Amino acid sequence: MSHLLNVENLRVSFPSRLGPVQVVKGVGFSMGRERIGIVGESGSGKSQTGRAILGLTPSPGQATADRLEFDGTDLSRLSASGWRSIRGKRISMVMQDPKFSLNPVMTVSQQLVEACQVHTKMSKSHAKSKSVKMLEAVQIHDVQRVMGAYPHELSGGMGQRVMIAMMLIAEPELLIADEPTSALDVTVQIEVLKILDNLVIERGMGLIFISHDLRLVSSFCDRVLVMYAGVIVEEIQASELMNAKHPYTQGLLNCLPRIDGHMRPLPTLQRDEAWG
Repeated sequence: MSHLLNVENLRVSFPSRLGPVQVVKGVGFSMGRERIGIVGESGSGKSQTGRAILGLTPSPGQATADRLEFDGTDLSRLSASGWRSIRGKRISMVMQDPKFSLNPVMTVSQQLVEACQVHTKMSKSHAKSKSVKMLEAVQIHDVQRVMGAYPHELSGGMGQRVMIAMMLIAEPELLIADEPTSALDVTVQIEVLKILDNLVIERGMGLIFISHDLRLVSSFCDRVLVMYAGVIVEEIQASELMNAKHPYTQGLLNCLPRIDGHMRPLPTLQRDEAWG
């Protein structure tokens, strides 16, 4: 399998009064056109890893890597114009909260059409037609109302679906999805996962799926990276996740509630500083 993305010794740090604080500490992995899941607790560095790959580490943070290569392109050396040719078109990212990702003063139609025209150079009428199809694909049924709506007029789940449609409209080669289904109903979640799955299988897209949901990742992804305190503590085939060996991964699994279980209270995860 040829590698679509190669990451070596990725580090992300933010300044503090006591000096730089590393939130991602030497992360490294390679992936092809497959589904990679990244799991871990809040604050483990999952989202910052995804943002750093796309060159979106927020200022005053700094991201460095010995190697950050996408399909033969050295991302660490890209100019602003180079990033514009890749970000959104070849690599897209679905952010966790659509309220902070969608433009509040533009309608959904304006934002989708703009994204489509910027990355595909198609006419406005064709871009609008494709926007309607993408909204239908993410199970939005009242498409015309949603197209004319502003982000604040949408529910959280509806906004999440609009965000997913916008990121997929240019048919990227790599999609970084940060909790893309967290605000969706279970039935809609299944439909969205089918869309992502089809893109991976039919169009050869790579997918980095960031999630807290270990059961979802184990059934949807091909491989799983488990992060703790900024480092990858375990890499495992998704189908084997429930048999993970690392004590941190085992602890996360043991904390999952079970419908048929009678464990009260749920176990507390015991951490070891050596893991980080």
